[in-house]
Amino acid sequence: MKYTMLKTSLLSLAFLAGAAQAAVSADEAAALGKTLTPIGAEKAGNKAGTIPAWDGGLVKPVAGFKAGGHYPDPYAGDKPLFTITAANADQYKENLSVGQMALLKRYADWKMVVYPTRRSAGYPEGWYKESIANATKDNLVSGGNGFTGSTDGTPFPIPKNGLEAIWNHLTIYKGDSYATSWAQAPVTQSGDYNLVRFDYEYDFSYGNQKKTGAQREGNLLFYFLQIVKDPPRLSGSILLVHEYADQVAQPRKAWTYSPGQRRVRLAPSVAYDNPGTASDGLRTNDDFNMFNGATDRYEWKLLGKKEMYVPYNGYKLNSPPLRLKDILKPGHLNGDHARYELHRVWVVEATLKSGTSHVYKRRTMFLDEDSWTVLVADKYDNRDQLWRVDEMHRIQYYDVPFLGPGAEVHHDLQSGRYVAMQLFNEETTIYKPVTRSAADYTPDALRSKGTR
Repeated sequence: MKYTMLKTSLLSLAFLAGAAQAAVSADEAAALGKTLTPIGAEKAGNKAGTIPAWDGGLVKPVAGFKAGGHYPDPYAGDKPLFTITAANADQYKENLSVGQMALLKRYADWKMVVYPTRRSAGYPEGWYKESIANATKDNLVSGGNGFTGSTDGTPFPIPKNGLEAIWNHLTIYKGDSYATSWAQAPVTQSGDYNLVRFDYEYDFSYGNQKKTGAQREGNLLFYFLQIVKDPPRLSGSILLVHEYADQVAQPRKAWTYSPGQRRVRLAPSVAYDNPGTASDGLRTNDDFNMFNGATDRYEWKLLGKKEMYVPYNGYKLNSPPLRLKDILKPGHLNGDHARYELHRVWVVEATLKSGTSHVYKRRTMFLDEDSWTVLVADKYDNRDQLWRVDEMHRIQYYDVPFLGPGAEVHHDLQSGRYVAMQLFNEETTIYKPVTRSAADYTPDALRSKGTR
């Protein structure tokens, strides 16, 4: 696989070889907001003209949008450029991941419909200001399991190694404090599934644009609340998580409430490769949002950048006219409704450290340059065989603004199954701002929620 070096020499051969962290110079940082976007993407388009220049992204609501509800498609008038299938996949393999190629070869009816590239990702001005300042002041802590220097903004807009790049993904702006609802479907080989429906709340500390600097101090990244609505056998189950940056120094804290027992319990296993909630073992806890949690079990290498066909601006796939039965098919989502675009992505490879354990020996992640979110991930088992392939069909939440979650799919190539999550089609609440305090995310508060 070929990866390019940036003209501005943001990567050095030393770092491609996995060398230690090096500081960003003032000259390098001066490019932010000029030839680079405030969070480090190349502003210019590509030579071929197939990737346009970044113009600030889509940061204002479009006609028909109603706060809290579904997001009308601002690009509904775009026509497909071409379609990638198993028959012509080799023609496009330089712009696909190993996993995407494997999906095309395994499922003869799976396709990638490619549309014009829309660089819609955009963030608040306060986030941009902090990101530019972070370039010369943020540093990884010893071991790389966290960082110091900021409580807002992209920590490493000019990354020098894989850990810095993945920390950009782990901390990217995701809104402030909000509620949302979505469904999850573990799909069998034949296409059958039993839906699990959730309500969620997120209260972010790092990067929260409505909190003061003092309220964002410390190692806390966010609070997270998950409430199961369906099926009846799981209804009322609650998970509360306190998410920290350096999880070696301060491990993730999690509690569960069981409606049957009416008790709150500490949940020490909500991390790493333990199975995700009601996922039939088709994803791990650290698969959620493509990757989350502690970084300490892997060696992280920044391989460079490439142009790649990735899911992007998936408004149609996430839209309410479509029912889940229209989307969930045997082996994969219905490709008629998905949208792929050519974007530049950072390529990060995570290799399991000696002496540690995880079901994935190796993970290759492809991070969107305009948002730092992981859009595609290829994951290998302990025989170093390709096992799972993940895609996130994100959309720009233009009222907030940020490149937010959409249909997230974890394909198991070996079993022929997959789990689709963050399915919003049949829900009504997509992003509803809420006002919360730390007191709302304690075990006592969890007990109160469970007994109402």
